[in-house]
Amino acid sequence: MEKKEPQSEVARETQNASAARSVVAANFVTFLSPGTFVHESTTKPIKSWNVNEASQMAHKITERHGAIPFGFYFTTRERTETDLDSKQTKQSATYYIGSRIMTLSDVKREMPDKKILIGNMQGNNIERVLVNNNSWQTIVPFGKDDVLLDWKPEKARSVAGGSGNQGAALISRKQP
Repeated sequence: MEKKEPQSEVARETQNASAARSVVAANFVTFLSPGTFVHESTTKPIKSWNVNEASQMAHKITERHGAIPFGFYFTTRERTETDLDSKQTKQSATYYIGSRIMTLSDVKREMPDKKILIGNMQGNNIERVLVNNNSWQTIVPFGKDDVLLDWKPEKARSVAGGSGNQGAALISRKQP
């Protein structure tokens, strides 16, 4: 059996640094659609964080019960030669499509029967929610970095809780 000389600390650090520099990265887009208890999600590879390309891809996504995406976000996953699996290293804001923004006063005026939603908005200081209008109804908090895009589904889908082929108005990220 051949004896190996112990590797010096400098040699080990150089070898580790060299391996760490070889990074493989890939971009993905995850589409969010209405689900029964949680959002349905479909993740696809994408060359770059291209909002227009992802918006076009959304037209081809259909989940259970005919649900179509109400939003998407990008991620980048990376790994080095020494990693067994990739790790998510970046995530974008969420881009919402086929939806509209409602403030607490809008919800009180237009959805007065949604007492739990109103109570949650008041109790948790949620200033705005997003309500999709392209598929099964979903209502989620609209974050300060989230973006609402002007998008219409290619096919009108009028299902319970949805209102068919209506697009959302383009808005700013800034609070009203």
